[in-house]
Amino acid sequence: MNRHIDTLLVANRGEIACRVMRTAKAMGLTTVAVHSAIDASARHAREADIRIDLGGAKPAESYLRIDKLIEAAKASGAQAIHPGYGFLSENAEFARAIEQAGLIFLGPPASAIDAMGSKSAAKALMEEAGVPLVPGYHGEAQDVETFRAAAEKIGYPVLLKATAGGGGKGMKVVEREADLAEALASAQREAQSSFGDSRMLVEKYVLKPRHVEIQVFADQHGNCLYLNERDCSIQRRHQKVVEEAPAPGLSPELRRAMGEAAVKAAKAIGYVGAGTVEFLLDARGEFFFMEMNTRLQVEHPVTEAITGLDLVAWQIRVARGEPLPISQEQVPLIGHAIEVRLYAEDPDNDFLPATGTLELYREAADGPGRRVDSGVAEGDTVSPFYDPMLGKLIAWGENREEARLRLLAMLDETAVGGVRTNLAFLRRVVGHRAFAEAELDTGFIPRHESELLRPAGELSDAFWQQAAECFVQSEPTSVRDDDAHSPWSKRNGLRFGMPAQISLHLQCNGESRRLKVDPAAPRQNVRTPKAIRQGDALYLQWNGEWLAVRAFDPIAEAEASHQHHGGLTAPMNGSIVRVLVEAGQHVEAGTALIVLEAMKMEHSIRSAQAGVVKSLFCNEGEMVSEGAVLLEMEEA
Repeated sequence: MNRHIDTLLVANRGEIACRVMRTAKAMGLTTVAVHSAIDASARHAREADIRIDLGGAKPAESYLRIDKLIEAAKASGAQAIHPGYGFLSENAEFARAIEQAGLIFLGPPASAIDAMGSKSAAKALMEEAGVPLVPGYHGEAQDVETFRAAAEKIGYPVLLKATAGGGGKGMKVVEREADLAEALASAQREAQSSFGDSRMLVEKYVLKPRHVEIQVFADQHGNCLYLNERDCSIQRRHQKVVEEAPAPGLSPELRRAMGEAAVKAAKAIGYVGAGTVEFLLDARGEFFFMEMNTRLQVEHPVTEAITGLDLVAWQIRVARGEPLPISQEQVPLIGHAIEVRLYAEDPDNDFLPATGTLELYREAADGPGRRVDSGVAEGDTVSPFYDPMLGKLIAWGENREEARLRLLAMLDETAVGGVRTNLAFLRRVVGHRAFAEAELDTGFIPRHESELLRPAGELSDAFWQQAAECFVQSEPTSVRDDDAHSPWSKRNGLRFGMPAQISLHLQCNGESRRLKVDPAAPRQNVRTPKAIRQGDALYLQWNGEWLAVRAFDPIAEAEASHQHHGGLTAPMNGSIVRVLVEAGQHVEAGTALIVLEAMKMEHSIRSAQAGVVKSLFCNEGEMVSEGAVLLEMEEA
């Protein structure tokens, strides 16, 4: 019997909440958004038909509160809850609570989440199914000695993973035994913070693997099929950066073998809805089961692009009790699609998350084979409490090269300012020769690091001259309106008896430069520079990045020079998790001093050289801003 759904609550935020609501609205449903106190004006809250304030700021105070989410659903009249991805999307307790409340969960049964939500249980299930596994320890004992013995047996390097996790949270690569204890403790804290479960597993870290995953979908009538596969090999911090479908170079036979194994696993646990079975694929064409994600994935748009299907619409229809509309033989595979994730982060500084206000945000134009799924708009704030993904750019083409070129064009059209992003980095990845030739594996970024990651250097003379010309062009032509014909009202560089010349003093990225511009001089550039004026700032696209150029204020600069210097500073906004040293303590080079948490991931601040801790300026549990001095060191 079909269940009625006319109002849907999305228990998530950001781009996934916006994307789910887009389909729900197209199907005639009323949409309900929930938000934390600091997300009150976020895009997903603005776009919903109904929005409910959960209060709090951190996820544990808002988006992870099962009781508040169910109360919100009942208060809004929602019959169903879509979990999105992240937060509670793979939480069996959440699924049970929804069903017990008489509501519909747009996801698999709690029993399926239990079976596959634990990586250890999932591996045991796949072992029974005869799917090869990567060597590892997936037992209940969680003490450091057990992991030390297991790692020695497996052989270094090893990978620590949260059993209840996903999205790269609670994952650490350990190269040697001496680093195991510290890495295990950090991974356990990350897992506890992100998933409320600190249990870990350890397995062999496979070198040069490809990450290939199968999209499965099942209804409540026993039907289950796979919707082709995706290659997600290009990663940083164990999180995906680029995803594409189908996986380049996969034979129909291998696709079928992986797809059938994924369907077999889904059926064995009574799976319902959208899910993803992830495999490691080696160069010999052998695949090893990694995990199953019992939710809709970030990268689902590339599957939609090559099948022409709306997976969120499928989720809603399956939740109502409808059967899958097609059979396995009818699953389309049309062209090729590539997706990149646009993050607020600094690729040149170990991909540390960035926060701030999106003073400039322009998306690529719509068109055939073009799609942008985003969760922000110009003027929005990127906070330190949540994942820093701004959105996704998806390009489809009749073949891979057409999709790649279309994606490059979309990246060129995208403009973001006010917050550091990976936009230029994505442009370099997609434009790289090795990517164009589909030389893909999880070591892609480290292998091409010198070309993809460019350490910040001084801005070139060509940049400053271009910036000066664009800055002048973006200024108002007149400084006063009372006498339009007066030479004193014009910004044209007039000098009596001499050529016209405009002098200006600009700053960008902490540098400043005095420059002169002849407004009548012919422009030498073959391509028109891309520049956008926003208030007092000119955003100039240079080497793929949007750099903010402002008029230099020497008085403000002098005042800033009096600020405190010489200490180790916070590389981002975040929360102090651990202070590992005290004043007067001698430390060696490389010693972990402070552990900072931001965007649900931990970052250790280490001593660059041996010395003595002179002073501490932070405490555990304290929120700190980027650039805040945390401690001072002095030579031993």
